[in-house]
Amino acid sequence: MKIEAIHTLGELKQAGYQSKSIKDELRDNLIENIKNKKTTFEGIHGYENTVIPELERAILSRHNINLLGLRGQAKTRLARMMVNLLDEYIPVVEGSEINDDPLQPISRFAIELSKEKGDDTPITWLHRSERFAEKLATPDVTVADIIGDVDPIKAANLKLSYADDRVIHYGMIPRANRCIFVINELPDLQARIQVALFNILQEGDIQIRGFKLRLPLDMQFLFTANPEDYTNRGSIVTPLKDRIGSQILTHYPDSVDIAKTITSQEAKLDLRQSNTVYVPELAKDLLEQISFEARESEYIDVKSGVSARMSITAFENLLSTAERRALISGDDKTSVRLSDFIGVIPAITGKVELVYEGEQEGADFVANELMNSAIKTLFPKYFPKVEKLEKQGEETPYDDLISWFFNGDGFELLDDVNDSTYKSKLDEVKPLDALIADYQPEIDSKDVYFEKEFILWGLTQFQKLSKYRFSEGMQFKDPYGSYISRL
Repeated sequence: MKIEAIHTLGELKQAGYQSKSIKDELRDNLIENIKNKKTTFEGIHGYENTVIPELERAILSRHNINLLGLRGQAKTRLARMMVNLLDEYIPVVEGSEINDDPLQPISRFAIELSKEKGDDTPITWLHRSERFAEKLATPDVTVADIIGDVDPIKAANLKLSYADDRVIHYGMIPRANRCIFVINELPDLQARIQVALFNILQEGDIQIRGFKLRLPLDMQFLFTANPEDYTNRGSIVTPLKDRIGSQILTHYPDSVDIAKTITSQEAKLDLRQSNTVYVPELAKDLLEQISFEARESEYIDVKSGVSARMSITAFENLLSTAERRALISGDDKTSVRLSDFIGVIPAITGKVELVYEGEQEGADFVANELMNSAIKTLFPKYFPKVEKLEKQGEETPYDDLISWFFNGDGFELLDDVNDSTYKSKLDEVKPLDALIADYQPEIDSKDVYFEKEFILWGLTQFQKLSKYRFSEGMQFKDPYGSYISRL
């Protein structure tokens, strides 16, 4: 059916067009995708065996859906991607405020126009990209906003009585007839506004002021909610929950690899950054591990969640820190250093809700603790585990390195030195080469210096070395040697 040739109701009938509800559209197109092994929710990672099968079952069941999960779990993205399951174009009565189906008009305007013009009723075509409406639930939302109200200006201009239904100004929901309608953060919607949705969800009609208005709206509703909202700011009233067909629980990535994929996909990088700054794989792992540590931290409110946006913005900050350093030192290309992670602190402090203990310590302290915990967690995956209790005289893989620090005056790494100076400083610590040769023999040559620095930071977490932060960089020392020297 070529829509360019169809401009009237008669031509539409002649073409054999059959009306279909939006829920049937979604269902039929999903069935085709499943049969053809086509991915419906492209770019959504980590939900392949959990959220997406449940969402597909809800669509096949023709349910209205509530996506329940903590912030930064792709709830709104999933809702927006459902548009791809709609037919590319649908016919609409030209001039209709509520996207009337030409074969089944429901508004007074469309019904009277069809009676007057018959098969000559003009129609237009609505693309699926225009069939998505979204409303963020805020406490100031009114019934008039989402359902509608009487418009006195329209009544005066058209010289109509307030008893005439033509004085009605439709709200967002009627105007989204035959569309996907999303209400984000549903618990924030006042209870009396939630009550106004009862009839729309169950019977498909709307009530405006005193009008007996029967509008069988054809809509797919999606709601998103944060479980913490049930206790903090509001709740979804029970009768409304009862009318929502499927409630689907979302979750954070289960593994660092999935989290890395999401961050890489979502981070907004300048092409010059991508070409200038090389990011070692361990640096990416470490960045994601910070989020995993935050979700378990005693300083952070676990119920509030730690959004995936934290890793994304932290990754952007990490590259910008390395880029800025390269600009200052005059390097054309550079690689991320562990010391560059000091630049991700602003991305962490603004993304976490601290509990009382965290507030007492301060946001910067918590961010540093998360980085330290992430290093401590990852260290045994790359290098031998540091035992808490060692037998007297027992050799460890780190003896040579610790002796190097014990016999020296300490070691400093400045933040903004150029790459050649940075590498030469790390090359001074000869035992680092032996550790990498023994335990990371297949490492990419571009990653060697990051891992050298990683060893130093890791050993400070197990009290084998001490590190001191000063304004221009980091100093590493043997903890006992420095104590004796102070004495």
